[in-house]
Amino acid sequence: MPEWVNVVLRAVFFLIVLFLITKLLGKKQISQLSFFEYVNGITIGSIGAEMVTGLEHRILIGVLAIVTFAAVPFAVGFISLKNRPFRNFVEGKGSIFIKDGKIMEDNLRKERYTTDELLELLRKRNVFQVSDVEFAVLEPTGDLNVLLKKENQPITAKDLKLTVAPVKEPQTVIMDGELLEEPMFSTGRSTEWLYNELEKQGVTLEDVFLGQINSFGELSVDLFDDQLQVSSSHERSLLYATMKKCQADLELFALKTKDKDAKDSFEESSKKLQEAINKIASISK
Repeated sequence: MPEWVNVVLRAVFFLIVLFLITKLLGKKQISQLSFFEYVNGITIGSIGAEMVTGLEHRILIGVLAIVTFAAVPFAVGFISLKNRPFRNFVEGKGSIFIKDGKIMEDNLRKERYTTDELLELLRKRNVFQVSDVEFAVLEPTGDLNVLLKKENQPITAKDLKLTVAPVKEPQTVIMDGELLEEPMFSTGRSTEWLYNELEKQGVTLEDVFLGQINSFGELSVDLFDDQLQVSSSHERSLLYATMKKCQADLELFALKTKDKDAKDSFEESSKKLQEAINKIASISK
């Protein structure tokens, strides 16, 4: 048998052996490693590579082995796209650890996870009580995804039936004290506006390490000198406060007037203003 064929066959064989060993060790092997497991993984890989290439230190043989090791995962990935059972075997499937608020002890034992390790994974998701969890699944990558019970989920604008403005990605307009013209142009703001905003915050362009404009047209800066204090912009806060004062005035007028039509008009205007205030409040946080 030609030597190159022998190397390819050995590479494929020991890659399968290493895969089965890793599969046997479970998801923990790829998600979190102890010092022993880390050294053990390196040692197994080194032994497999040495058995593939042999003791001869020939560059071409080593390159061939590396190319083979790279080609096999590529081929496995391609087959996985076409064949779901094969994909489930190679990549694995998620394991349910918590369902309907109850821990699946059998699945924990199957994946060789202790209760302490489950609690640690939950804490990484900012969950400190199992009873708060509706559903939790250990993904094939070793990550734990958690769905909280409805009453423990954060309240969203949708829950409050509020309409909020869409948020776009911020544009970096200043970097290392230099103005970036293309992002600045995409914001629809002029350079004169930028310099005015910098002046309001009491800094110059050369002082700014990083400057960004958010979707609301506000400029935030990070300075080279962390000791310098930046004057923050309060335009939306001032608008919010002004609108609250106007609403209070409308409610006062509605209480004082004896004209029913005027009273209804003031109350209707107060309700509409409250809707606008809710929108301002939702984007001011």
